[in-house]
Amino acid sequence: MSTREASDANEPVIESLDDLVAPMIGGEKPAADWRIGTEHEKFVYHRSDRHAPSYEEEGGIRDILLSLREFGWEPVEENGKVIAMSGADGTVSLEPAGQLELSGAPLENLHETCAETGRHLNQVKQIGERCGVGFIGLGMWPDKTREELPIMPKGRYEIMMRHMPKVGTLGLDMMLRTCTIQVNLDYSSEADMVKKFRVGLALQPLATALFANSPFTEGKPNGYLSYRSHIWSDTDPHRTGMLPFVFEDGFGYERWAEYMLDVPMYFVFRDGKYIDAAGLSFRDFMDGKLSVLPGERPTASDWWDHLSTAFPEVRLKSFLEMRGADGGPWSRICALPAFWVGLLYDQGALDAAWNLVKDWSMEERERLRSEVPRLGLATRLPGGGTMKDLGRDVLKIAHQGLAARGRLNASGDNETGYLETLDEIVSTGKAPAQRLLDAYHGEWNGDVSRVYKYSF
Repeated sequence: MSTREASDANEPVIESLDDLVAPMIGGEKPAADWRIGTEHEKFVYHRSDRHAPSYEEEGGIRDILLSLREFGWEPVEENGKVIAMSGADGTVSLEPAGQLELSGAPLENLHETCAETGRHLNQVKQIGERCGVGFIGLGMWPDKTREELPIMPKGRYEIMMRHMPKVGTLGLDMMLRTCTIQVNLDYSSEADMVKKFRVGLALQPLATALFANSPFTEGKPNGYLSYRSHIWSDTDPHRTGMLPFVFEDGFGYERWAEYMLDVPMYFVFRDGKYIDAAGLSFRDFMDGKLSVLPGERPTASDWWDHLSTAFPEVRLKSFLEMRGADGGPWSRICALPAFWVGLLYDQGALDAAWNLVKDWSMEERERLRSEVPRLGLATRLPGGGTMKDLGRDVLKIAHQGLAARGRLNASGDNETGYLETLDEIVSTGKAPAQRLLDAYHGEWNGDVSRVYKYSF
């Protein structure tokens, strides 16, 4: 979610459907202006005993954030507490249990993206050495219970944590125990957005399979390769899922706005504070009938906040967010945007990717989504073959798409090298989670704490 710093009392209210679709229309850009925004989260642990540090403790999350000032980052506060740091490389912010996230800047190519990621990880590693903490890239805490984890001082998280148990059994796990890698991508028109959305949604189970990296819960195998992905299946059915309407005739900005109007609210931000509106209707808000703010109507900022509270596999704001991957180390942080840029930022690649998935039924798409968290690349495809076979075909298209872009670094290399870690996964048929499980049942002798050797 985005980090709000202030509310503007003079901001115009939303009055019509045109106002609701304005952010999506405003996101349209010519291909020359398309950018890549990469977000990645990591778990923080104290090296002495591997506990998750609290916000307040010495060397804890607050101290880590403030230490970023030496690299030019500036604090962002909520109610007098630092909740994020802002800088040239984007924003470093807090997830609910202290997971540290970089929401990167919009960049022109993957070379810049990987350099940004490298700078960030180098900075936090330097700070970690002084604070006695380490960072690890996984999709889920391998050994922590909910009760062992701290809660960060952000008003929206208090509201969400109260609401989550009312609508699903795993929402608190999503908030407290998971990490992800995401990429935000542009579109040129409504038609371009629709095709990218459909390809992204249909292939999101493949991304989940390739990046599956959460096989442990509370110290033992949990029966899944991506338990993080499974968690979303019982978080909140009103704001998650594969969105069948995206594949229906007539899908576009207006249909997305209608969907978002039906997503229950979480909060309204006023005078620096979050007002609990969990479960209430944005439609009522537009009519001035929101019970917690009677007579008030929403502003553009309220709508933008609300757009960030749906969690489907692909999400539309003024850009498209690809949301299906588990957290991971540096190489996979770079690979996730490479995968989607290769498929979606070249027209030939986009068309080829759509041809692979366009004939699947909605029931088949839903089956892939439900089976992949457990079966990964072994998941059977509609019409025969496995997700591994699809991965081979899709990566070939992604390679071609990146080569066609022709974005070179100083050494003359194009962007295809960032797909190598995925090529290796498809070649062996083993996702990261399977390698962790092999180690757990082999050289680790059932000791999941050995996973910490994979720290950044």
